[in-house]
Parts: sequence; C-alpha cells; structure tokens
Amino acid sequence: MVLLGAHMSIAGGYDKAVERAEAAGCQCLQIFTKNNTQWSAKKVSHEAVTKFRDALSKYKISHPIAHSSYLINLASPEKALWEKSIAAMVLELERADRLGIPYVVVHPGAYTSSTQTRGIRAIARALNEIHRQTRALGSQCLIETTAGQGTCIGSSFEHLAQIMDRVRNPDRLGVCFDTCHVFAAGYPLGTNADYNNTMRQFDRVLGTRLIKGIHLNDSKTELGSRVDRHAHIGQGFLGLRPFQNILNDGRFQKVPMYLETPKGIQNGKDLDVVNLQTLRRLIRS
Repeated sequence: MVLLGAHMSIAGGYDKAVERAEAAGCQCLQIFTKNNTQWSAKKVSHEAVTKFRDALSKYKISHPIAHSSYLINLASPEKALWEKSIAAMVLELERADRLGIPYVVVHPGAYTSSTQTRGIRAIARALNEIHRQTRALGSQCLIETTAGQGTCIGSSFEHLAQIMDRVRNPDRLGVCFDTCHVFAAGYPLGTNADYNNTMRQFDRVLGTRLIKGIHLNDSKTELGSRVDRHAHIGQGFLGLRPFQNILNDGRFQKVPMYLETPKGIQNGKDLDVVNLQTLRRLIRS
C-alpha cells in the first residue's frame, strides 16, 4: 500500500504537526525538528516527545521523517562553516532520535569556491565524523537528490554514489528521491520510457533499495533547468504521468512519499488535500 503524506509545520508543537497531517488526510509526515533558518534550538522536552508520539499513535500516522536545516553545508571549503555544519547535523540526528524519527533528510551541500571533487570528498569526511559522533543513535541520514543550482552537489546519481563510496559506514545512509529535483537536474520522467530509463540508471548507479523516502513535487521549471521550484501535482512541467508511474511502481509500495508543494487555500480547499487527492486518483486498484 502506498503511503502518502506532506511536510507539516511544527508551529504550536510537534503534536500539532501530526494533527495537521491527519486533517489533510496524510498517512505519513515530514517536519523540521527546529527552526530551519537557525543554527541553535532549545532542547526537545520529554513532554514534547510524549505528545508527538501519542499523536502519531492516536491518528495512525506512520513513517515520520525530518528535514535538516538549510544552513547546513557539508561540502563547504570553509573550515569553520564545515565544522559548524557537522555539529548542526549531529544535533538534527539527536533531536530526531529523541522524537523517534528514523531518518533526517539532508542536502549534500555546495562546493562554492572549491571544486566538485573536493566538495564530494568534504561531504564524505563530514558524514564519517557525523557517524562517529552518533554511533549510539538509531536515526540516520538520507541524502537528497538535488536540482543542481549553482555549485550544489547531488544533481547526478553518480555524485551520490561517489559520496557513499567514500563513507566508511554506507549502510547508515539512504537516499531521498525528489521528483522535481531529479527532473530539473536533467533526468526525464515524462513518459513511461523516460521513467523506466531514469530508474534503471538510478538502480545501476546506486540501487533503488537505497530510496527510503520520496518527495513528490511537480516542477515549475523545465527539464534540465537546474532550478529548484516546486509546483502542485500535475500543474508543472512534469505533469501527471511520472507520479502515476512512481505510485504504481512495485519497488516503492512501502516507501513513504511526502509532498513539499506550496501551501495555501484554493477555492476553499487546503492545497495539501487537493494534491493528495490528485495523487490517490493515480493509484491503480
């Protein structure tokens, strides 16, 4: 059975995010465990943990996942920022572990004034240090595919493979596959043949078994634009066919899928509800 959900705000508490997910018709949810534009955060209280876990149980929401701060840059050539990013990612994993969240999605990073090769090596070194500091935790990193804006690493499946090849404990890593990002990076998904060819490439380079989470987003920009702009399902350059294929792909029936589409109300309807309904209509019985 396909598991569908969305990213939800934690305003008012983690349990409120679960309530929002339930109201939208989610089966799973993604959250930030802290303000994603700040480095620091107050400790996750025992009460907050209890309320979050109780809400998940009450509303039968499974597969919670966290997204790390956008400030983190594990590819940075600047030592101070690189070290600060490692510390921040350790904090993200500690918070997720306390909440009972198994995975934290992280963007690989941007090499800025360095080179792609050095950036990939910096990411691998950072992950090795993160793993060393979090060996007692159950929560793990999911490296997200990226659109490849600027000097961002992760727009190529080979980038992710090169990172994993350099990590001492690759079994502690997985991949978050973002449909918008992959398409904007230049991998076609529009037709059945396109979808199958792209997934064959992913399976050959990395292995689809590494996909532990999927972000379902249409794209406001065309194939290969390398611009990360999410659109509502079926209203962007991807169209509906790629989502129909991924939702009915037997390899992903137990992989949770999360919307990161723009929030809002349209014609009196919550847009998360609209997008989830669109997706569910694409599932073959």
